[in-house]
Amino acid sequence: MDNSTARYRSAIDAGLLTCHDCHALWPLTMESEHCRRCGAELHVRKPNAMIRTWALILTATFLLLPANLLPIMLITSLGHQQPATIIGGVIELGSHGMYGIAFIVLAASVLIPLGKLLGLLIMLAALQLGWTTNMQQKMAMFRLVHWIGRWSMLDIFVVAVLVALVQLGNIAQISGQPGATAFAGVVICTMLAANSFDTRLIWDRHMTQDTHTDEQRADT
Repeated sequence: MDNSTARYRSAIDAGLLTCHDCHALWPLTMESEHCRRCGAELHVRKPNAMIRTWALILTATFLLLPANLLPIMLITSLGHQQPATIIGGVIELGSHGMYGIAFIVLAASVLIPLGKLLGLLIMLAALQLGWTTNMQQKMAMFRLVHWIGRWSMLDIFVVAVLVALVQLGNIAQISGQPGATAFAGVVICTMLAANSFDTRLIWDRHMTQDTHTDEQRADT
């Protein structure tokens, strides 16, 4: 790195901003204009990123209880109806000795959505409370949350396939239930929350803290 770029700690210091869609670099003076590559509106940081992420996370948290307590599908076999919940399905699989499948369902349906919520809450709390430790760890956590989100739709996929395939009237029939809708809402809200969160806010906080520390050292 040469001396002309070493003094810049961020793109903003260098008078640049990044397009949120195509990641092209443009002069800072183009803020609120449109990207000449993809046409997206340019912003230094995602507008209202914290508010949007908090709203989506709180919505997903409220939906988490009905998603796990309400039945996700109704199984009709020879006229007998039996509702099935996520936890009930895990217990049923375990009681039949299918521990591997039970663990996969438990991880995809309970542990992963809960882990995504906790990970995003930790990052939001870090910004709200001014925590600046383990920045690399927080970035790794965010990348994991963002990557693993696609696998949380396992239950919805299974329900959709079973509803489409098992339609034999009173002999055998499967229909979706409110729990599936709530679970899909949890997954969608957490995925949107990860997309709306601006990770650069973490580094902004970190650089601000470093600046204050340097000023304090200079004063002493």
